[in-house]
Order: sequence, then structure tokens, then C-alpha cells
Amino acid sequence: MEQENILELKGICKGFPGVKALDNVDFFVRKGEVLALAGENGAGKSTLMKILSGIYKKDSGSMTFNGAEVVVDSPKEAERLGLSIIHQELNVILGKSVAENIYIGRQPVKYGLIDWNRMYADADALFRHLNIPMDVKRVVRGLSIAQQQMIGIAKAVSFDAKLVIMDEPTSSLTDQETRVLFQIIRDLKSQNRSVIFITHRLDEIFEIADRVAVLRDGCSVGAKVVSETTKKELIAMMIGREMTKQFPPRDAKIGSELLRVENLSDGKKVKGVSFHVNRGEVLGFAGLVGAGRTETMRMVFGADHRRCGQIYLSGKEIRIHSPHDSVINKIAFVTEDRKGEGLLLSKKLRTNIVMVALDKIKKRGLLNMAMERDAAQKYVSELKVVTPSIQQKVMYLSGGNQQKVVVAKWLFSDSEVIILDEPTRGIDVGAKLEIYELINRLAAQGKAIIVVSSDMEEILGISDRILVMHEGRIAGEVKKEQFSAKLISEYAIGGTAL
Repeated sequence: MEQENILELKGICKGFPGVKALDNVDFFVRKGEVLALAGENGAGKSTLMKILSGIYKKDSGSMTFNGAEVVVDSPKEAERLGLSIIHQELNVILGKSVAENIYIGRQPVKYGLIDWNRMYADADALFRHLNIPMDVKRVVRGLSIAQQQMIGIAKAVSFDAKLVIMDEPTSSLTDQETRVLFQIIRDLKSQNRSVIFITHRLDEIFEIADRVAVLRDGCSVGAKVVSETTKKELIAMMIGREMTKQFPPRDAKIGSELLRVENLSDGKKVKGVSFHVNRGEVLGFAGLVGAGRTETMRMVFGADHRRCGQIYLSGKEIRIHSPHDSVINKIAFVTEDRKGEGLLLSKKLRTNIVMVALDKIKKRGLLNMAMERDAAQKYVSELKVVTPSIQQKVMYLSGGNQQKVVVAKWLFSDSEVIILDEPTRGIDVGAKLEIYELINRLAAQGKAIIVVSSDMEEILGISDRILVMHEGRIAGEVKKEQFSAKLISEYAIGGTAL
């Protein structure tokens, strides 16, 4: 017997200045179904979900939800109907507690005042039910990106929605946290609730989804029953061609030591970390979320204070007390939090690309707009940034294209050491290959590349050597000839090589 549809979209169109984001999209979701939504960055996935959740208004088309045609003109209306969304952009209030973030705008009230005890108890019960460890009284500021993501998941589930939309929910999660999320999804499905699951990780689609629908360039390409398709066929639908390789071959020659770090500590999460990276080398940093990888890189870059430790560049000790010192010493840091730390979202693309190396486009002490334009156009072309023009505000670019702008910013600064923290987080399979090819080109130019990644396949596919962190320390070094997921996982949980 055919399942009844919970959602039907017909002829959905949406445009922005210079861009047609959605063009006559048809789409449906069945009750009790997990539907994966796939497509490259800029395909229209997030735009479609924002229309569903009332953040954007469609230009034309119709939407039927639970058997009735509806107009979702606000997030509140979406919640009232039974539509809940977990956004790709983390939507948390940093100065509020975990419980306040869950129940903001709908706090329990007693005698006209917020009933704090009940709110904390309800939030605690929610996280326990979801099997997510969380101190609900803790202020969100200071929690990891992964922990903030789990708050968003819990909040969406707390609405008792008929349809839960998850936009890249696993992008910051460990394998264990992803397992917890998948169990939550299975529980929702068992209650005849529906889930739209957006991910760039194709393996997840084949593990958790019943069907997969594909968007390309704002248009519906089609849908497949997951058990009746293959990863190869799905990629071809997404990018309009067959992709023959996932990781490009590496042939860069590894040269002399460029950066060396000795006994780096912050007295908290990082405990006596020492490592080096050579010219032409891609050094991978693996480990579980919370192992101290990002904290280590932020201290190297000067974004966070270090209690002790020395940093050497080409054998000479350098003083790094701030990101400005790193820029002077040609050390770049592509942060995992591109929206919060990597970009000026309200500024134009051209402004973002030149902002860390303004001296390069100055003449007689004044900014030269022609030089800025030429630099921006050069990197838009080289990195294949999809944008109507270099005048576009960065906030209107897709996640993958925003990431390319962050990378372009540091390429323009002529950095010699380039630290990339989760460089392909939230990026589609085609754009990932472009980033990997860029990493190879930079290594071939003699630059030293450090890549922090939670994606096991990625860290094995792009690195020349891998360091594994566990609880703030280097737990082990894995050379190319030793590469194996099993060995890295053993180090990551605090074990030793077998």
C-alpha cells in the first residue's frame, strides 16, 4: 500500500538579485519516510528548506502539508503546522544556557514568571531521552561546534513535529554522535514522523535514507529509492557528469622543515604538543572531537593565548601573540567556523578576499579599487566560485562558495604555512575535489599544509603524514606506508599501535 504524502511541493520558484535559486521545483515526502536531499553547493537545497520553514517566501508555486494547501510565511507558522528545522548555520544564543536555547520563546511559566526548575528538568529529560550527555544549565558560549549542533537537534525534536528538516546535521559530529543522531531519526520514523535529511556525505544517505531526491542548479533532477541506486549514479545526478576520482594523486616533493612547534600548552585542553611540517607536505591532524586539534591550531595562529611553547619558522623562533603576528609571518588559518570567524558576511566578496592583505592593493597609502577588483576576479576564476559578481555580499553565497572565499583570502596574503581546520565541512562532493586539488597545488609550490579533519576517508586520502591527538596530546604519528583507519582510530581513543 502506497504511503500517504506529508508534504508536496509543486512549481516552487525563488530568485535573488542576479541568481535564480529555485526553478520550478517539484518535491514530495511521505509520512514515516527519511528522504535524503542531495546536490552540489548552490543547487538550492538550503533555499528550498528555508522556504519550507518560513524563513524565505517563495516567488511562485504551491505547498501542501498534511493534506491541506498552506502558506508558510514565518518560522512560527512552520512550527504551528508541525515543521521543524535544524539549520546548517548554527542558530544558538551564546549568552544563554542550553535549556534557554531549547525553550526560547516558549519557556514554562509559573505565577507569571519563568519556571526555571521545570525548564531545566524538561531540558534534562529531553537530552536523556535522546541519549545526549549535556549540562543543560551551562552557558552555550564555550561549547564546541559539535555540542552546539546537538543542541539544535534536541530543539528541533522538542517541537513534536510531524516533519523534521535536518540541514547538514552531521557536519560537526563525531562518528559516535552521528550514531546517536541516526537512532533519533529511526525513533522519529517509528513514530510515523518524516525527516528530510540533507548531507554531502553519500555514505550517510545509503545508511539512513529510504529515498534520495536530487537538485542541480536550482532544478529537480529526480528521485531514487536508495536501495535501487548506487553512489556512482547519485554523483552523476548531482554534478551532471561521472566523477572518476575522489582524491587527486599527490606528487609534490617534500622539502625541508618550515614550521616547528615545541611543547605547546594552554594549561587546559592542550598539553605539551610538539610537531613539525615540511615544505611541500600535507600534514593531517586526526582525533575525536574535543581532542585539542582546533585549540592547538588556534594557539599556533595566535587566536588563543598559550601558556608555554615555542614556534619556529625555517629554524628561527618567532613570536606569535595575535593573528596579526601570524599574517606578518605568512601563517594562514582557515577556520572551521567560516561564518563566525572567517568572513565578513555583510560585506562584498571582493572585500573579503583582500581584507587580510590590504597593503598589497595600496598605492600611495590609499586602497586601489582596480587592484582589488583584479585580485577578486582572479581568485573567483581560479577557485571556481559560483557568484553573479564580485559585488555579491558573501552572506548570499552557498556554504561551499563561502569556504572558497575564505581560502582565497589567505591565498591572496601569500601565506607559506596554511592551516585548514575541517576545510570541506558542509561542502559537496564536486567542490571537495576542487579543494583537494588546490591543496595539492599549494604543496607543489613548496607551501606547508596542515589539515585538521574528522573525516577518516579524507584525512587518509590527502595527507602525507598523520598525527593523531587524544585528550590534548599527540597520541601517535602515522606515516604514509602505515596508513589505516584502524591504527588511527586506536590512537584516537588513547590506545597504542598493535
